[in-house]
Amino acid sequence: MPRVKSSKNGPAQRPGSKGKSGFVRIISGQWRGRKLPVQDVEGLRPTTDRVKETIFNWLAAYVRGSRCLDLFAGSGGLGLEALSRYAEQVTLVEMDKGAADQLKRTWPPLAAARAS
Repeated sequence: MPRVKSSKNGPAQRPGSKGKSGFVRIISGQWRGRKLPVQDVEGLRPTTDRVKETIFNWLAAYVRGSRCLDLFAGSGGLGLEALSRYAEQVTLVEMDKGAADQLKRTWPPLAAARAS
C-alpha cells in the first residue's frame, strides 16, 4: 500500500492549468494496461513506458515482495508500477501538493482491485 507524503510549501501549479490532466499507463503486472490520471503540474514529466520497461527489466528479480521508495513521485508511475508487479510496499514522496493529492485519489481504486 503506498504512503503519499507532501510538503506544505510545494511549488504552485502553472496559472490556467487547473483541471487539465493526462494519463500514464501501467505496463505490466496485475494492473497491466490501466491508465492513471496525472495532474498538469509545472515540471512534472511522467516516466515514459520505454524507460519504465527498461528499469523494471533490470529490477525484475528484486521487485516482488520488496519495499520501494519513489522519491519525487510526481505521477506515481514508477511506484505504482512496482505495486502492480507485486512489491509488498511502496512509499511515494511528492512535494507538490496538487500531484500528491492526485496520487491519493488514484490509489483507492487500485487498492480495491488489489484486494480482490
